[in-house]
Amino acid sequence: MDKEKIKDLGALKKAGYESKGIKDELRDNLKEKIKNKENAFTGIHGYDYTVIPELERAILSRHNINLLGLRGQAKTRLARLMVNLLDEWMPVVEGSEINDDPLKPISRYAKELIREKGDKTPVSWVHRDERFFEKLATPDVTVADLIGDVDPIKAANLKLSYADDRVIHFGMIPRANRSIFVINELPDLQARIQVALFNILQEGDIQIRGFKLRLPLDMQFVFTANPEDYTNRGSIVTPLKDRIGSQILTHYPEDIETAKVITSQEAQLDERQRELVHVPEIAKDLLEQISFEARDSEFIDHKSGVSARMSITAFENLLSTAERRAIRNDENRTSLRFGDFLGVIPSITGKVELVYEGEQEGAAFVAQQLIGDSVKTLFPDYFPKIEQLQRPDETTPYDDLVEWFFESSGFELPDDLSDAEYKEKLDSIGPLKKLIEKHQPELKNEDSYFMKEFLLWALVEFKKLSKKRFSKGLQFKDLYGSYISGL
Repeated sequence: MDKEKIKDLGALKKAGYESKGIKDELRDNLKEKIKNKENAFTGIHGYDYTVIPELERAILSRHNINLLGLRGQAKTRLARLMVNLLDEWMPVVEGSEINDDPLKPISRYAKELIREKGDKTPVSWVHRDERFFEKLATPDVTVADLIGDVDPIKAANLKLSYADDRVIHFGMIPRANRSIFVINELPDLQARIQVALFNILQEGDIQIRGFKLRLPLDMQFVFTANPEDYTNRGSIVTPLKDRIGSQILTHYPEDIETAKVITSQEAQLDERQRELVHVPEIAKDLLEQISFEARDSEFIDHKSGVSARMSITAFENLLSTAERRAIRNDENRTSLRFGDFLGVIPSITGKVELVYEGEQEGAAFVAQQLIGDSVKTLFPDYFPKIEQLQRPDETTPYDDLVEWFFESSGFELPDDLSDAEYKEKLDSIGPLKKLIEKHQPELKNEDSYFMKEFLLWALVEFKKLSKKRFSKGLQFKDLYGSYISGL
């Protein structure tokens, strides 16, 4: 339909335009995408066989939807992507506050204008991007904000009585007529405000200061909620839940590969950072494993959740740590080091809710514990498992490495070493190279230094070596040698 040529109601009728409710519009466009094997929710990962099929079924059923899940599970993004299922352009009666359909007007303004001008009634066009409205539910939201109120200034200017419905100032919901309306964190909305939504969802009636207007609003409601909110800050009142057609449970990524895709997509990086810092694949795995460990940690409140934003901001901090070192050393290229993971601790401490035991230990301790637990989890994927209990005469693949530290006075790895100095330091530990050549023979040379450091950290976590933080870096030592030598 050529919107440039359609400027009034008469031209719209001649073009054969037919009114369609927003739920039918979403349904028809989704059916077309499914038929053409197109992805209606691009940029969403890990939901292909869980959330997205349920969301598509809800749309095909013309349901209002509640997306229920912990923070950082892409609930709002899913709602925003529904805009892509709308027709690109929508005709409205020009000047209408509530996006009146020219063929099915519902407001007094539009009805009177059409009665006066007939087919000459001016028509304007609204793009689908302008048909998305979003409101964060907070305790201070009022009925006037969402539905409307009497406007005394309008009454005075138009010299109208308060009994005249033309003095009404419409709220956000009527203004979002024929659009997608999202209320985020629905349980935070006061119960009396939730009650005000009943008739809008079911009957299309709105009540403002005694006015009962029969406005059959054409809306697609999408609500988001955190299950913890049901007990902490509020709840969704039962009659409102009853009027929401589909409740869909969201979840966190179920595997590291999916989590890596999300982090890479969402991280706000300067392109020069990507060019400057080489990131080994194991470093990406380790970063995501931290979030998986956090979701199982005894120190972290599982009900609060661990947002995917933690991995995203941690990845940004990780690259910035390496970038800062490269700038200080005047280097045009650097590779990520395991020690750079200490730079992600601020990203972890700000993203997790600790239980009492975690508060007692301290946020920084918990963050370091998560990094250590991640090392222990990933280590058997790359090297032979280190058993906790061994016979005294039993040999292990790590004996030479432990022996090297036993015979040395310690190994220091300052944070700000140049790349050349860093590699020289790690190359000085001969058994490290032998272990990698034997168990990771296909590893690229530029990734081998991260793996060497990974090995050292793993031996610390498995109580084969000790690690100590000093002002400029880290020191690795034999676990028992210092006691024997009297140091």
